[in-house]
Amino acid sequence: MTTGIEGLREISARLPQVLGGDFISADIQRGELTVFVKRESILKVVTTLRDDPQLAFTQVIDVTAVDYPQRPERFEIVYLLLSMSLNQRVRVKLTVGEETAVPSIASLFPCADWCEREVWDMYGVFFSDHPDLRRILTDYGFEGHPLRKDFPLTGYVEVRYDVEQKRVIYEPVKLAQDFRSFDFLSPWEGIQKLLPGDEKAAPAPAKPAGT
Repeated sequence: MTTGIEGLREISARLPQVLGGDFISADIQRGELTVFVKRESILKVVTTLRDDPQLAFTQVIDVTAVDYPQRPERFEIVYLLLSMSLNQRVRVKLTVGEETAVPSIASLFPCADWCEREVWDMYGVFFSDHPDLRRILTDYGFEGHPLRKDFPLTGYVEVRYDVEQKRVIYEPVKLAQDFRSFDFLSPWEGIQKLLPGDEKAAPAPAKPAGT
């Protein structure tokens, strides 16, 4: 099989043959091949991409997700695969809703274990038959999934170390003000004392009359 863009075209033409009804579509844009497949067939698809000698995508580089809240199935799960022997890459995509599970590929590629945990932690997409699906980047008591488009930028709780209690505590997020007024005071606490250097801006005392 040839390399470069011609090689991608050959791979794209072969995929419907080897994937059959599990294949949805393929597209080459800017020198990259993207393939959409059926969600429930991802294990079969990845196995075929790995074991077919004319494809040989034997490495999983990453598993990630993209959130499109306006869609009925709001998440796209993205698998980045590499064929060392062909020097080619393929991007495999599937769609999934909030309440639907995606089959885990960790049994085929152990390196996908932590990638799928990250997708679960950041987006809340559940992977069925995962050996250890738990949060990996946030704390165990964290609420929500930070990379969802509808997750608030401030989060729901803030973490700080309490000197008196000598432990880390969680508190609801509370902002002192909603916007910056640029009054040259602290934009967050609104302190009333002079800041260093402000004393120079104090008006000079009036000179006595006749001087």
